[in-house]
Amino acid sequence: MTKAVAGGVALSAVLAGAAFAEPALIYDLGGKFDKSFNESAYNGAERWKAETGGTYVDLEMQNDAQREQALRRFASQGSNPIVMMSFMWESVLAPLAGEFPDTNFVVIDATVDAPNVQSIRFDEHTGSFLVGALAAMKSDAGVYGFVGGMDVPLIHRFYCGYAQGVRAIDPDAKLIETYTGTTPAAWNDPVTAGELAKAAIDQGAEVVFAAAGGSGLGVLQTMADAGKYSIGVDSNQNYLHPGSVLTSMEKRVDNAVIEAFNKAGDDATFQPGPVDLGLEGDFVGYSLDEYNQDLITEDMIAQVEDLKAKILSGEIVVHDYETDMSCPL
Repeated sequence: MTKAVAGGVALSAVLAGAAFAEPALIYDLGGKFDKSFNESAYNGAERWKAETGGTYVDLEMQNDAQREQALRRFASQGSNPIVMMSFMWESVLAPLAGEFPDTNFVVIDATVDAPNVQSIRFDEHTGSFLVGALAAMKSDAGVYGFVGGMDVPLIHRFYCGYAQGVRAIDPDAKLIETYTGTTPAAWNDPVTAGELAKAAIDQGAEVVFAAAGGSGLGVLQTMADAGKYSIGVDSNQNYLHPGSVLTSMEKRVDNAVIEAFNKAGDDATFQPGPVDLGLEGDFVGYSLDEYNQDLITEDMIAQVEDLKAKILSGEIVVHDYETDMSCPL
C-alpha cells in the first residue's frame, strides 16, 4: 500500500518498519496535491501502480531539513529506484549517491554526476515559448504578466521562453516579471501570487502565466475573478477555471516517473547520466481540451504548431536561461 507523510507525523515513524523493495517517490515542498509539479509526479506513480499492480512508497517534504534523513532512510531500507523532485536535491544527493552504490537514484530538475544517478531535465523554455505565443494571439492589450515561484534560474528559464514567445507575435509587448519569494516557501504562497497577478492586471495585463507550483493557484483564481486569462503550469490546469485558464504549459513529469519506476530499478535497463526531454515526444507543450477549446481557435492552433515545427527544425532558437543567464528580450 502506498505510504505518505501526513501533517504532523514524524518522518522517522513513517520510514520505520520492515525493509521494502518498492520504488520511492519524494515530492518537493508545496505538497503532493499542489495541482502542479508534485501532483503530476503523484499521478504518474498512481498510473504506474494501476497499470503494473506494483506498489511504491512516497513522502511529502515538510521542510528542507528532512532531505538528507529521508533519502538516507529510503536507501538504507532498500527502496529502488528513489525518485526525487526538484533542483533542491543536488547538494544532498551528490554525496549520498556514493554511500549507496547499489541504489539507483532519479532526480528531476537537477543534475548530479554519479554512476548511479539519472538526472532528468525538461526544456521548459520551449514549452513556455508556445504558451507565450498563444497569450499574444489571444490578447491585444500589449501587456503580459508572469508570476514565478522561487526566484531561481530554473524559473527564469520559464519566463524567458514565455517572453520570447509573446514577442514572436507581439514585438512591442510589455512583460511584467515577478516572483513570490526567494526561499522554498515561495512554492506554497497563493496569497502573494494572487496579489502579484492583481498588480499585473492593474498595469494592463489580460494574461498572466503562473510558473509557481502551488502558489500559482492564487494566480489562476485572481485572473478568473477578474474575467481575465491565466496560463497554468506543469500539470494540465485548464479544468480548475474553465473559460479562464487559456492553456497550461505541460511538463510531463508523470511520464518521467512512470519511465523511472519501470526501468531505473533494474541495472539492466537503468541509464544513468543526463536525460533531456522537450518538444520532441511532447514532454513539454501546451494543453488543449474540453475546458479551453472555446478559447483557442483553429487559426491559433495552426500558428502555434507552425512555431513548434520551426523550433524542432532549428529555424527558431529559444533562449535557454540556464545556458546563458541573461534574458535578452
